[in-house]
Amino acid sequence: MRVNRTLLSAALVVVALVLQVSVLSRLQLPGAVPDLLLLTVLGLALVYGHLAGAFIGFGAGLLADLAPPADHAAGQYALVLCVIGYLAGLARPENGKLKSATGPMLVVVAAAVASTLLYAGVGALVGDSPVRHVGLGDLLFTAAVYDLLLAPFTVPLIMALARRTENDPLSDSQNAGAGDVSSGWLASGTGLRIGSQRGGLRVKAARNRATRAGRIKGVKRL
Repeated sequence: MRVNRTLLSAALVVVALVLQVSVLSRLQLPGAVPDLLLLTVLGLALVYGHLAGAFIGFGAGLLADLAPPADHAAGQYALVLCVIGYLAGLARPENGKLKSATGPMLVVVAAAVASTLLYAGVGALVGDSPVRHVGLGDLLFTAAVYDLLLAPFTVPLIMALARRTENDPLSDSQNAGAGDVSSGWLASGTGLRIGSQRGGLRVKAARNRATRAGRIKGVKRL
C-alpha cells in the first residue's frame, strides 16, 4: 500500500471512530447505531480493492475494539470489518469510479446486514451477543436504514478523497525514473552500437592504410 493511501486511510478511520464514539453512539436511536466506521471502510475498499479493504477493515475494527467504552471481546469487530472490507473490495467499480449510485447503495445495505449478522454470530461464539437486549430483526432493519441514510453523505466523499491518492506523486516519479532509466539504456545501447560501428570503420581504415603502405614499400624494394 502506498504512503498516501496509508496516511489517508488512517486519518479517515480515526476521524470516523471519534465521530462514532462521541456523537453517533450518544444519539440514543432505537435499535442499532449508525456505523460511520463501516461506511468509511466501504468507501476505501470500493476504490483500493479487496486486499487493501481487508487490511483497512482489520485496523479500523481493532481500533474500535480497543477504544472506550468498548464492552465486547477485543478482535471481534476487527474480524467483522476485515471480512466486510475484503468482500466490498471485490465489488470495486472499474477505475474506482462510480457509474451510478445503485451499486454502492446495494453494497451498503448488504454490508450493514452482513456485518450485523457476523457481529452477532461472533459474539454468540464468545458469549457476548448484542442480541440479548435487542432482537436480531430489529438490529438488521435499523442498521440497514441508518447506514443507508448516512451513506450518501459519506461514501461518495470518501471515495473522491481516495481516488486522489491514486495519482501518487511518489509512484509517478518512480515511473518517470524508470522511463528515464529505460531511455538511458536505449540511448547507451545505441551509443554502443554506433561506437562499435565507428570502431570497426577505424580498424578498416587502419588496415587499408597498412596495406597501401606495404604496397608502396614493396614498390620501393623493387
